[in-house]
Amino acid sequence: MRLLLNKLFNIPKSFLLQNPCRLLSKYYHAQAKSVENETQKSLNIAIIGIPNAGKSTFINHLINRRICPTSCKVHTTRKANKAIYTTEQTQLVFYDTPGLVTESEIKKYKLEGSFRSAYRHAAQNADLIAVIHDVSNAFTRKELHFTVIDTLKMYPRLPSILIMNKIDALKSKRITLDLIRTLTNNTLSSEQANKRVNKINKSVVKESIPLKKGGINREVSWSNFSQVFLVSAAIGSGLNDVHDYLIASAKLRPWEYKPEEFTDEAPENLIVDSVKARLLDYLPQEIPYNLETYLEYYSLENDTIYASVEVVCPTQRIERLICGESNGRLRQITERVTSDLIETFGKPISFTIATTSKEKQKINQ
Repeated sequence: MRLLLNKLFNIPKSFLLQNPCRLLSKYYHAQAKSVENETQKSLNIAIIGIPNAGKSTFINHLINRRICPTSCKVHTTRKANKAIYTTEQTQLVFYDTPGLVTESEIKKYKLEGSFRSAYRHAAQNADLIAVIHDVSNAFTRKELHFTVIDTLKMYPRLPSILIMNKIDALKSKRITLDLIRTLTNNTLSSEQANKRVNKINKSVVKESIPLKKGGINREVSWSNFSQVFLVSAAIGSGLNDVHDYLIASAKLRPWEYKPEEFTDEAPENLIVDSVKARLLDYLPQEIPYNLETYLEYYSLENDTIYASVEVVCPTQRIERLICGESNGRLRQITERVTSDLIETFGKPISFTIATTSKEKQKINQ
């Protein structure tokens, strides 16, 4: 039997020592797996930009799953997060990074070292850099921040695309076209710009436009973007074009992650990050940055997630502020986090938030 299989199907000798009945099944399963790997494609994308440009919102809406924490305040993302999106034979891996900041900002706001290293790690593992640029801010939209340009210069061999976000804030087509020309150093042809076509004319390569400010020349544009996209991530506008471009840019190679995986982050960390993000939304000024958040309980039972988080406040006054009158604000925060977690995990969630203060903890010691 073994000799017959060897002659008819040219099965390797290593398989011939096994049970012949299981032999064909195992062999063809291995062959099918090999063929599947040969047709798989993937692309690693580093998402960079200054704080609050909409990087996390862009990823969440593009892949239609809430993986990256978002809020209305800066520095919601405090470490690199991976969002994994698999469709048919293509897997996209997004590296969501903290907003690019200067060394002085890291010291001033006592930011973690991840603000310095996360974007480098992302770029080193990326096939493509996507720059998210907020065009809703009239004071900053006409120039790329120097931290963005410095990052692009560090990785000149990586292809890059410009994603102009919050485009719905621009009421004039002329403003939009002027911004495209300025930010790309006018590497669009007139016809392309007027039609708002996303392709950059790669045959034109120029030095970045210098801006003289305070007697110092500094660059405000990048000439080597391979594509420009106009999107409003929060409402999902323009994302299909980006999606199709990334799928088409994927490289033929085996996937790094299983198709059912959507992040490499532990579920416990996702829960804590979701709470921190909503506290940023509901609490004023610097208060949420001074809170400590811990996971008290996590369990997955019968496809339902049970979790509880404790928020430790500096003072009892802050604790009362979080809870609100008759615990009304705390209930609102809990409901929002629960909704976020359902979007993240796609499962029923039983979730609670408890609060305490350091003053209470001292009394109880």
